[in-house]
Amino acid sequence: MIELYNQSCDQCSQLVTNNYSTSFSLGIKMFKKEFRDPIYAIYGFVRFADEIVDTFHQYDKRELIEEFRRDTFTAVKRGISLNPILHSFQAVVRTYNIDMSLVDAFLKSMEMDLDKLTFSKQEYDDYIYGSAEVIGLMCLRIFVEGDNEAYNKLEYTAKMLGSAFQKVNFLRDIQSDYQERGRVYFPGVRYAQFNCDQKKTIELEIEEEFKIALEGIKELPRGARLGVYLAFRYYKKLLKRLKKYSATEVLEQRVRVSDFNKFLLLVFSSFKYQLRLI
Repeated sequence: MIELYNQSCDQCSQLVTNNYSTSFSLGIKMFKKEFRDPIYAIYGFVRFADEIVDTFHQYDKRELIEEFRRDTFTAVKRGISLNPILHSFQAVVRTYNIDMSLVDAFLKSMEMDLDKLTFSKQEYDDYIYGSAEVIGLMCLRIFVEGDNEAYNKLEYTAKMLGSAFQKVNFLRDIQSDYQERGRVYFPGVRYAQFNCDQKKTIELEIEEEFKIALEGIKELPRGARLGVYLAFRYYKKLLKRLKKYSATEVLEQRVRVSDFNKFLLLVFSSFKYQLRLI
């Protein structure tokens, strides 16, 4: 039965999400049931592509990402794939009419990671769009359930949320990105000369994007709002911790949010949600 295969593939995407990100897994559990499997599918797809460029050092990464691209587009065209992650993802793309230009932009950003070590402002903006903003737009397609008016209204704020998340990741991971991959995403920033003024500029930019994103979160459908707000609160907490460290300290360690603080964020977010403060 195809239903059993579909269910098995969805479970694979959920397993990937749970194994790779406890934070996102927690947020997804806050969505209404109908949204969970589609979001797992998007995360699984994104994670596998990211693994190709960041982890599979002993293999021909370009060949693998090109194969992954071909398999992705073939899966969407056929409506089936023997790769369980791609099968789960293609079903979401087809069901929610996700524009393939978003998928293409994401894969182009992953390809940039194969040989880009420094980024110009335009390359940085293009990378942020493809690696993060389009993920927000894919998820938004699910949340609005075919309501194009709602999608158009929330499109910009969804992009800002994805952008803010990615920039927090860049700031948190600046040490590992450079030491493990020789890569610095922020334009005009040299790792050895990274200073507090540059760090402050980045933080202010993220804060502004968070401010814009929050307005959109408040207008999301109720079934999606708590999960997205929880992720928002987690990244805001992470940024708050990063701001306490100097530029030098950020280069020397990876800042984290403890499991206890994640639990407190869940309680706080749920409380505000129940009181309809978000």
